[in-house]
Amino acid sequence: MDKKSELKEDRKKIIAGLEKAYQKLVEFKRYKKSPLIIAKNGEIQEIAPENIQPTTVYITNYDREV
Repeated sequence: MDKKSELKEDRKKIIAGLEKAYQKLVEFKRYKKSPLIIAKNGEIQEIAPENIQPTTVYITNYDREV
């Protein structure tokens, strides 16, 4: 396996882990009925647990040069 394909595989694993962590965070916030606090455009915002997106998808271009 060459260096590029190793990096692509590592990137896929990292992204999958981040998506799983987000799902667990959403489950926890809904269980505790606590808002998700985020920073958006430099402003602090609260998102009610029932309004949190259940999943997130990281869009990437795996064909770009690494």
